[in-house]
Amino acid sequence: MAAKQLMPGNDRVSIELGDDGVAQVRFTRGDKMNALDPEMFESIIEAGFVLEKTEGLRVVVLSGEGRAFCAGLDTSSFGRTPSSNEPDLTERTYGNSNKFQQVATQWRKLPVPVIAALHGVCFGGGLQIASGADIRIAHPETRMAIMELKWGLVPDMGGYALWRGVVRDDVLRELVYTNREFSGEEAQSLGLATYLDADPLARATAIASDIANRNPHAIRAAKRLSAGMMDRDTDAILLEESVEQHAIMRTKNQMEAVMAGMQKRAPKFEDV
Repeated sequence: MAAKQLMPGNDRVSIELGDDGVAQVRFTRGDKMNALDPEMFESIIEAGFVLEKTEGLRVVVLSGEGRAFCAGLDTSSFGRTPSSNEPDLTERTYGNSNKFQQVATQWRKLPVPVIAALHGVCFGGGLQIASGADIRIAHPETRMAIMELKWGLVPDMGGYALWRGVVRDDVLRELVYTNREFSGEEAQSLGLATYLDADPLARATAIASDIANRNPHAIRAAKRLSAGMMDRDTDAILLEESVEQHAIMRTKNQMEAVMAGMQKRAPKFEDV
């Protein structure tokens, strides 16, 4: 069967859902290096809402068409006069986030794993969107930077919340203060990229397919546990592990699936 189109007609973001539950989310403003203008912000947030409601979703692969993943803010849109109805940045219009933070934080809020495939340019807001993914696959020559101080601003699209546990504190400060450019290869050494690959989208899709074959209830539970790991104390983490495992094991169908998977994937003694 052909992949199902979940956002037909949108000229900023497309979503294709495969039979295996893997959604390919692509930024489609390739002629502008997928730079973030107001319409792009709205489309990315819409994509998050669509995915949240999609039945059978197992994994999301996030990528950009053309020469870049995302070049950050579209500076040509800076001069637009803000709408009088535009909320103040301090207003929490999307749970714990404002609109500009939501385009990055929503990937952590999704109940399924998100894998970002990075190529070309990944600057500013583009890097913060990528940082919302669970896993990042980068081309070694991807150009990356935390750009905001170049414009006299601070990173304000969820980066500080998303970089916890990913980048060493002193390294992050240097990247923020200097807004220097670094490569995908350096990004891996810094913690901002999980793997390097000459074809990041193919690698991301292969990982997504592997995850999609796992117990979807366990995958979602593992993402919930990962989301709270940095904020909870040891006692809370231990209890939450037990709560999630109990929820999986108490359902007969799920437990039968777990046992069948163990028998299928268990190594044979002669192979050990």
